[in-house]
Amino acid sequence: MVGSSIAFLCAANAIDDIILLNRTKSKAIGEALDISNAIPKNSDITIKGTDDYSEISNSKIIVITASTGVYLKNRNEMIDAQVKMIRNIANEIKKNCKSPIVLIISNPVDVLTYFFIKETGFSRNNVIGIASALDSSRFRYLLSKKIGINQSQISDAFVLGEHGDSMVPVFSNTKIDGKNVLTIINSSQKIEITEEIRDYWKSLRNFKSRSQFGISKNTFDVIYSILNNQSLLSPTSILLEGEYNQKNVCMGVLTTIDSKGISKIHQSELDESEKKSLDHSAQIIRNNIESI
Repeated sequence: MVGSSIAFLCAANAIDDIILLNRTKSKAIGEALDISNAIPKNSDITIKGTDDYSEISNSKIIVITASTGVYLKNRNEMIDAQVKMIRNIANEIKKNCKSPIVLIISNPVDVLTYFFIKETGFSRNNVIGIASALDSSRFRYLLSKKIGINQSQISDAFVLGEHGDSMVPVFSNTKIDGKNVLTIINSSQKIEITEEIRDYWKSLRNFKSRSQFGISKNTFDVIYSILNNQSLLSPTSILLEGEYNQKNVCMGVLTTIDSKGISKIHQSELDESEKKSLDHSAQIIRNNIESI
Protein backbone atom coordinates (compact mmCIF):
# COMPACT_ATOMS: atom_id res chain seq x y z
CA MET A 1 0.00 0.00 0.00
CA VAL A 2 3.02 2.34 0.18
CA GLY A 3 3.08 3.08 -3.55
CA SER A 4 -0.59 4.01 -3.68
CA SER A 5 -0.28 6.08 -0.48
CA ILE A 6 2.57 8.11 -2.03
CA ALA A 7 0.55 8.51 -5.23
CA PHE A 8 -2.44 9.71 -3.19
CA LEU A 9 -0.34 12.42 -1.53
CA CYS A 10 1.06 13.52 -4.90
CA ALA A 11 -2.42 13.63 -6.46
CA ALA A 12 -4.09 15.39 -3.53
CA ASN A 13 -1.36 18.05 -3.68
CA ALA A 14 -1.53 18.22 -7.50
CA ILE A 15 2.23 17.87 -7.65
CA ASP A 16 2.60 16.43 -11.18
CA ASP A 17 1.33 13.79 -13.59
CA ILE A 18 1.45 10.30 -12.07
CA ILE A 19 1.87 6.82 -13.56
CA LEU A 20 1.29 3.74 -11.42
CA LEU A 21 3.09 0.67 -12.72
CA ASN A 22 2.36 -2.81 -11.41
CA ARG A 23 2.99 -6.30 -12.76
CA THR A 24 -0.79 -6.79 -12.35
CA LYS A 25 -2.26 -4.22 -14.71
CA SER A 26 -5.76 -4.33 -13.21
CA LYS A 27 -4.41 -3.40 -9.78
CA ALA A 28 -2.59 -0.36 -11.17
CA ILE A 29 -5.69 0.75 -13.07
CA GLY A 30 -7.90 0.29 -10.01
CA GLU A 31 -5.63 2.35 -7.76
CA ALA A 32 -5.42 5.07 -10.42
CA LEU A 33 -9.21 5.19 -10.75
CA ASP A 34 -9.57 5.58 -6.98
CA ILE A 35 -6.80 8.16 -6.53
CA SER A 36 -8.03 10.23 -9.51
CA ASN A 37 -10.96 11.33 -7.33
CA ALA A 38 -8.49 13.01 -4.94
CA ILE A 39 -7.11 15.39 -7.59
CA PRO A 40 -8.14 18.99 -6.78
CA LYS A 41 -10.86 20.27 -9.13
CA ASN A 42 -8.72 23.18 -10.36
CA SER A 43 -5.76 20.92 -11.27
CA ASP A 44 -4.89 19.57 -14.71
CA ILE A 45 -2.62 16.72 -13.54
CA THR A 46 -3.39 13.16 -14.63
CA ILE A 47 -2.96 9.70 -13.13
CA LYS A 48 -2.81 6.43 -15.05
CA GLY A 49 -2.31 2.76 -14.21
CA THR A 50 -0.31 0.39 -16.42
CA ASP A 51 1.98 -2.64 -16.58
CA ASP A 52 3.98 -1.22 -19.50
CA TYR A 53 7.43 0.22 -18.67
CA SER A 54 7.48 2.24 -21.90
CA GLU A 55 4.86 4.50 -20.31
CA ILE A 56 7.45 5.89 -17.84
CA SER A 57 9.91 7.00 -20.53
CA ASN A 58 9.60 10.71 -19.70
CA SER A 59 9.54 10.38 -15.93
CA LYS A 60 11.69 12.75 -13.91
CA ILE A 61 11.21 10.84 -10.66
CA ILE A 62 10.68 7.10 -10.25
CA VAL A 63 9.61 5.61 -6.92
CA ILE A 64 10.11 1.88 -6.33
CA THR A 65 7.96 0.26 -3.64
CA ALA A 66 7.68 -3.24 -5.13
CA SER A 67 8.08 -6.39 -3.06
CA THR A 68 8.16 -10.14 -3.69
CA GLY A 69 6.41 -10.90 -0.38
CA VAL A 70 5.97 -9.87 3.26
CA TYR A 71 8.86 -10.08 5.73
CA LEU A 72 8.00 -11.12 9.27
CA LYS A 73 11.22 -11.25 11.34
CA ASN A 74 13.64 -8.85 9.64
CA ARG A 75 13.97 -6.83 6.45
CA ASN A 76 16.58 -9.18 4.96
CA GLU A 77 14.38 -12.28 4.91
CA MET A 78 13.70 -12.23 1.16
CA ILE A 79 17.03 -10.71 0.15
CA ASP A 80 17.74 -13.05 -2.78
CA ALA A 81 14.30 -12.61 -4.33
CA GLN A 82 14.34 -8.86 -3.68
CA VAL A 83 17.74 -8.38 -5.33
CA LYS A 84 16.58 -10.40 -8.36
CA MET A 85 13.48 -8.18 -8.51
CA ILE A 86 15.43 -4.90 -8.24
CA ARG A 87 17.84 -6.01 -10.99
CA ASN A 88 14.91 -6.71 -13.32
CA ILE A 89 13.29 -3.36 -12.50
CA ALA A 90 16.64 -1.58 -12.90
CA ASN A 91 17.12 -2.98 -16.40
CA GLU A 92 13.61 -1.96 -17.44
CA ILE A 93 14.13 1.57 -16.11
CA LYS A 94 17.55 1.87 -17.77
CA LYS A 95 16.02 0.73 -21.04
CA ASN A 96 13.18 3.25 -20.91
CA CYS A 97 14.51 6.30 -19.02
CA LYS A 98 17.53 8.48 -19.72
CA SER A 99 18.38 10.17 -16.42
CA PRO A 100 15.64 9.89 -13.80
CA ILE A 101 15.99 10.44 -10.08
CA VAL A 102 15.12 7.10 -8.49
CA LEU A 103 13.74 6.76 -4.96
CA ILE A 104 13.94 3.25 -3.53
CA ILE A 105 11.66 2.26 -0.66
CA SER A 106 11.70 -1.54 -1.14
CA ASN A 107 13.57 -3.53 1.51
CA PRO A 108 16.31 -4.24 2.38
CA VAL A 109 16.65 -0.68 1.12
CA ASP A 110 20.41 -0.24 1.59
CA VAL A 111 21.22 -3.47 -0.28
CA LEU A 112 18.70 -2.78 -3.06
CA THR A 113 19.95 0.79 -3.54
CA TYR A 114 23.47 -0.62 -3.97
CA PHE A 115 22.45 -3.22 -6.56
CA PHE A 116 20.26 -0.75 -8.46
CA ILE A 117 23.23 1.59 -8.89
CA LYS A 118 25.52 -1.26 -9.94
CA GLU A 119 22.94 -2.59 -12.43
CA THR A 120 22.16 0.77 -14.05
CA GLY A 121 25.38 2.76 -13.70
CA PHE A 122 23.27 5.77 -12.70
CA SER A 123 24.92 8.52 -10.66
CA ARG A 124 24.89 7.86 -6.92
CA ASN A 125 23.35 11.32 -6.48
CA ASN A 126 20.29 10.20 -8.45
CA VAL A 127 19.57 6.90 -6.68
CA ILE A 128 18.25 7.53 -3.19
CA GLY A 129 17.17 4.98 -0.59
CA ILE A 130 14.31 6.37 1.52
CA ALA A 131 14.13 4.88 5.02
CA SER A 132 16.38 6.64 7.52
CA ALA A 133 14.06 9.65 7.36
CA LEU A 134 11.27 7.36 8.58
CA ASP A 135 13.51 6.00 11.34
CA SER A 136 14.26 9.62 12.32
CA SER A 137 10.52 10.38 12.51
CA ARG A 138 10.14 7.40 14.82
CA PHE A 139 13.10 8.62 16.88
CA ARG A 140 11.40 11.97 17.43
CA TYR A 141 8.09 10.34 18.30
CA LEU A 142 9.62 7.95 20.84
CA LEU A 143 11.67 10.74 22.44
CA SER A 144 8.59 12.92 22.78
CA LYS A 145 6.73 10.08 24.49
CA LYS A 146 9.60 9.19 26.80
CA ILE A 147 10.20 12.77 27.93
CA GLY A 148 6.57 13.92 27.76
CA ILE A 149 7.00 16.78 25.30
CA ASN A 150 5.77 17.78 21.84
CA GLN A 151 7.74 16.57 18.82
CA SER A 152 8.08 20.21 17.73
CA GLN A 153 10.44 20.77 20.67
CA ILE A 154 12.92 18.23 19.26
CA SER A 155 15.55 19.14 16.67
CA ASP A 156 18.48 17.40 14.93
CA ALA A 157 17.18 13.92 15.83
CA PHE A 158 18.54 11.77 13.01
CA VAL A 159 19.03 8.03 12.55
CA LEU A 160 21.93 6.86 10.37
CA GLY A 161 23.23 3.52 9.12
CA GLU A 162 21.23 0.45 8.13
CA HIS A 163 17.46 0.54 7.89
CA GLY A 164 17.44 -2.53 10.10
CA ASP A 165 18.54 -3.95 13.42
CA SER A 166 21.87 -2.06 13.42
CA MET A 167 20.48 1.45 12.75
CA VAL A 168 22.17 4.22 14.75
CA PRO A 169 20.09 6.97 16.39
CA VAL A 170 22.44 9.94 16.92
CA PHE A 171 21.71 11.16 20.44
CA SER A 172 24.86 13.29 20.67
CA ASN A 173 23.44 15.94 18.27
CA THR A 174 19.78 15.76 19.30
CA LYS A 175 18.36 18.78 21.10
CA ILE A 176 15.28 19.45 23.20
CA ASP A 177 14.44 23.17 23.12
CA GLY A 178 18.09 23.75 22.18
CA LYS A 179 19.44 21.63 25.03
CA ASN A 180 21.33 18.38 24.36
CA VAL A 181 19.06 15.42 24.96
CA LEU A 182 21.76 13.51 26.85
CA THR A 183 21.44 16.01 29.67
CA ILE A 184 17.76 15.05 29.96
CA ILE A 185 17.68 11.26 29.54
CA ASN A 186 19.87 8.63 31.22
CA SER A 187 21.84 5.77 29.64
CA SER A 188 19.14 3.15 30.26
CA GLN A 189 16.54 5.35 28.56
CA LYS A 190 18.92 5.81 25.63
CA ILE A 191 19.20 2.02 25.25
CA GLU A 192 15.43 1.61 25.55
CA ILE A 193 14.73 4.19 22.85
CA THR A 194 17.34 2.66 20.51
CA GLU A 195 15.72 -0.78 20.84
CA GLU A 196 12.24 0.68 20.39
CA ILE A 197 13.24 2.44 17.14
CA ARG A 198 14.74 -0.75 15.76
CA ASP A 199 11.64 -2.77 16.66
CA TYR A 200 9.07 -0.07 15.82
CA TRP A 201 7.80 -1.89 12.73
CA LYS A 202 7.27 -5.06 14.74
CA SER A 203 5.29 -3.21 17.41
CA LEU A 204 3.21 -1.51 14.72
CA ARG A 205 2.39 -4.87 13.14
CA ASN A 206 0.80 -6.01 16.36
CA PHE A 207 -1.99 -3.57 15.50
CA LYS A 208 -2.05 -3.48 11.67
CA SER A 209 -0.56 -5.47 8.82
CA ARG A 210 1.92 -2.89 7.55
CA SER A 211 3.34 0.58 7.98
CA GLN A 212 2.50 2.87 5.09
CA PHE A 213 1.74 6.47 6.04
CA GLY A 214 5.02 7.50 7.70
CA ILE A 215 7.21 6.31 4.83
CA SER A 216 4.74 7.75 2.31
CA LYS A 217 4.91 11.25 3.83
CA ASN A 218 8.72 11.12 4.09
CA THR A 219 8.91 10.06 0.43
CA PHE A 220 6.46 12.76 -0.63
CA ASP A 221 8.64 15.38 1.09
CA VAL A 222 11.59 14.23 -1.06
CA ILE A 223 9.52 14.32 -4.26
CA TYR A 224 8.27 17.81 -3.41
CA SER A 225 11.78 19.11 -2.73
CA ILE A 226 13.05 17.75 -6.05
CA LEU A 227 10.21 19.11 -8.18
CA ASN A 228 10.22 22.51 -6.48
CA ASN A 229 14.01 22.77 -6.02
CA GLN A 230 13.60 23.33 -2.29
CA SER A 231 16.54 22.10 -0.23
CA LEU A 232 15.59 19.31 2.17
CA LEU A 233 17.92 18.10 4.91
CA SER A 234 17.22 14.42 5.38
CA PRO A 235 19.07 11.16 6.11
CA THR A 236 18.96 8.90 3.05
CA SER A 237 20.71 5.76 1.88
CA ILE A 238 23.37 6.62 -0.67
CA LEU A 239 26.46 4.93 -2.12
CA LEU A 240 29.44 6.06 -0.07
CA GLU A 241 32.79 6.81 -1.70
CA GLY A 242 34.95 7.53 1.34
CA GLU A 243 32.50 9.43 3.51
CA TYR A 244 32.54 8.16 7.11
CA ASN A 245 35.58 6.09 5.99
CA GLN A 246 33.25 3.78 4.06
CA LYS A 247 33.40 2.77 0.40
CA ASN A 248 31.27 0.64 -1.91
CA VAL A 249 28.35 0.38 0.49
CA CYS A 250 24.99 2.16 0.71
CA MET A 251 23.68 3.30 4.07
CA GLY A 252 21.74 6.10 5.68
CA VAL A 253 23.68 9.36 6.13
CA LEU A 254 22.59 12.97 6.39
CA THR A 255 22.11 14.56 2.96
CA THR A 256 20.71 17.66 1.27
CA ILE A 257 18.22 16.99 -1.52
CA ASP A 258 17.10 19.43 -4.22
CA SER A 259 16.28 19.37 -7.96
CA LYS A 260 19.61 17.63 -8.66
CA GLY A 261 18.85 14.75 -6.32
CA ILE A 262 21.51 14.50 -3.63
CA SER A 263 23.37 17.81 -3.74
CA LYS A 264 25.44 17.34 -0.57
CA ILE A 265 26.50 14.56 1.81
CA HIS A 266 27.01 15.82 5.34
CA GLN A 267 29.68 14.32 7.60
CA SER A 268 27.81 14.38 10.91
CA GLU A 269 29.77 14.90 14.11
CA LEU A 270 29.46 11.67 16.09
CA ASP A 271 30.74 10.56 19.48
CA GLU A 272 33.04 7.52 19.70
CA SER A 273 30.29 5.02 20.48
CA GLU A 274 28.20 6.28 17.55
CA LYS A 275 31.20 6.02 15.20
CA LYS A 276 31.75 2.39 16.25
CA SER A 277 28.05 1.62 15.86
CA LEU A 278 27.98 3.19 12.39
CA ASP A 279 31.06 1.18 11.32
CA HIS A 280 29.33 -1.96 12.59
CA SER A 281 26.14 -1.05 10.72
CA ALA A 282 28.09 -0.52 7.49
CA GLN A 283 29.71 -3.93 7.90
CA ILE A 284 26.31 -5.59 8.39
CA ILE A 285 25.11 -4.07 5.10
CA ARG A 286 28.36 -5.05 3.36
CA ASN A 287 27.98 -8.64 4.57
CA ASN A 288 24.45 -8.74 3.14
CA ILE A 289 25.68 -7.36 -0.18
CA GLU A 290 28.48 -9.94 -0.30
CA SER A 291 26.02 -12.75 0.46
CA ILE A 292 24.38 -12.23 -2.95
